[in-house]
Amino acid sequence: MSVHHYFVYIMTNVVHTTLYTGVTNHLTRRVFEHKFHQGPSFTSKYKVNRLIYYEIFTDIREAIQREKQIKAGSRQKKIDLIRSMNPGWEDLFKKIIA
Repeated sequence: MSVHHYFVYIMTNVVHTTLYTGVTNHLTRRVFEHKFHQGPSFTSKYKVNRLIYYEIFTDIREAIQREKQIKAGSRQKKIDLIRSMNPGWEDLFKKIIA
């Protein structure tokens, strides 16, 4: 039996005014969809196309629970979380496809 991976991720726009939190089973595909506006209209509308944070899970229920926890938190809690992994708010897409 193979192990499946699930990702909770946060994306933003160029000026960091909008934060989007999601969950997926294929992070590179999902980020690509956001970058080229193939995803939800929210991310297209606000030009959310930079991956700035992610976590990996092997249990989809844990991933969904974590996504809900992050979404329920304040903007400052999300910023603190992002800075803990990615202090410069770099687009991590290039790192995950390398």
